[in-house]
Amino acid sequence: MAEPTAKNPALTDQQKDILFNKCTEAPFSSDFVDSDKKGMYTCANCGAELFASDSMYHSDTPGLAGWPSFSEVAESGSVQFVPDNSLGMSRTEVICSNCGGHLGHVFDESISPSGKHFCINGCVLDFKPKK
Repeated sequence: MAEPTAKNPALTDQQKDILFNKCTEAPFSSDFVDSDKKGMYTCANCGAELFASDSMYHSDTPGLAGWPSFSEVAESGSVQFVPDNSLGMSRTEVICSNCGGHLGHVFDESISPSGKHFCINGCVLDFKPKK
């Protein structure tokens, strides 16, 4: 897999840390947590369509609440899944298929409509409202 590539010169330092160094934003710091806006969430780095607002849901699961939660990706192949065994845990990292940037992780979760919980850093997302 290729190294992530910066495509947006306007990325903030926090966005760069998350996308390219696999950092995590503070919980509840994103305006997108539990948003009710209708539209498409895209990669802040490259603009790829990642998650439709229809797949966003509210999660109260300890350790997963506090970040935007999605039950599925917008298009098959829009993200890639990579095993992540850092921090003494076994998780699955979610990265943007287009630019390789780190987005967050996916977990199994029974309350999710799909049984999957995409726990995504909100600051690496942009939002395009539905027209």
